[in-house]
Amino acid sequence: MDRRDAILAVAGPYFLQHGYAGTTMSAIAAEIGGSKATLWSYFASKEELFAAVLDRMTAAYRVQLSSLLDACGNPERTLRSFCLAYLEKITKPDAIALHRLVQSEADRFPEIGEIFYERAPLTTWRLVGAFIATAMERGLLRKADPMRAAKALTSLCMSETHFQLVLGRLKAPTPEGIAADVDAAMDIFMRAYRP
Repeated sequence: MDRRDAILAVAGPYFLQHGYAGTTMSAIAAEIGGSKATLWSYFASKEELFAAVLDRMTAAYRVQLSSLLDACGNPERTLRSFCLAYLEKITKPDAIALHRLVQSEADRFPEIGEIFYERAPLTTWRLVGAFIATAMERGLLRKADPMRAAKALTSLCMSETHFQLVLGRLKAPTPEGIAADVDAAMDIFMRAYRP
């Protein structure tokens, strides 16, 4: 693991545990055991460090989504697989902690809301929207705004288990709960977008 990865491996959990406001570059440097100068040589600001943490947290998921969203695939099966992978990802403890962090601190630190928006939901919507656009062009889904359709699908997925986890009403997701959320989301989505 190179020095940059080592910094990110420490910074990610630190942000999640202490929040954005409670995280300082000095505290990260102390946690790593290096100097602030070393940290600053890799990241010019706390904002830049937070963006790199998010990139690291979402990189593997973006690759998974890209391979999952096969443009030639059956839209209903492919979108069902996407919903399952999406819910499994966003209901993990780190994802819930990140969602809570951004939601609670974006008003005071708008930059973290923007960083999160660009690297998480917007990236997902673009990938899913491109798949939906292709399915619409093939006549397999009703023609409409593909980005709006992608946003609707992800919102439907987040409406139960994810929402309950963010509020602390659930301690952990269950496979049955996630399956029920996927079924409900796909039922509503396909009713809206089936040709």
